Amino acid sequence: MSDADDTLAVALFSEILMTEQLARTRISRALPKGMELSQFSTLNHLSHAGEERTPAQLARAFHVTKGAMTNTLTKLERAGYVHIRPDWNDARKKRVAISPAGRSARDAAIAAVVPLIRDVAERVGMDRVRTALPILRELREDLDKND
Repeated sequence: MSDADDTLAVALFSEILMTEQLARTRISRALPKGMELSQFSTLNHLSHAGEERTPAQLARAFHVTKGAMTNTLTKLERAGYVHIRPDWNDARKKRVAISPAGRSARDAAIAAVVPLIRDVAERVGMDRVRTALPILRELREDLDKND
């Protein structure tokens, strides 16, 4: 790899990291009062999963520690957004499912966030978003695979 290639690679990741930070900040501000981005992400994941997950599976999916995921799940359970039960087949494990209240909270968060995301995508241009998305997905998959 040449110095120019190194500079290009650094510029790519600098842009990705800054974009990620700006997106997190904007989305966090748009979420319903009291909802954290980690809570929204977990509810959204559980909503799409359609089945229970263990805290360890969730921690792996989000690349966070089990302790961080336990903290998020505790807050979600207190809010009534998830149900946490023992795993009947393995008493050492727990199972997490989104509750009806959690699904409603997730839907409210989506309703608050989608206009913001849509506006940004429209300003960039939907054709350009369609072009960029496969590249960003490939980068994510490569990083995830080689983690």
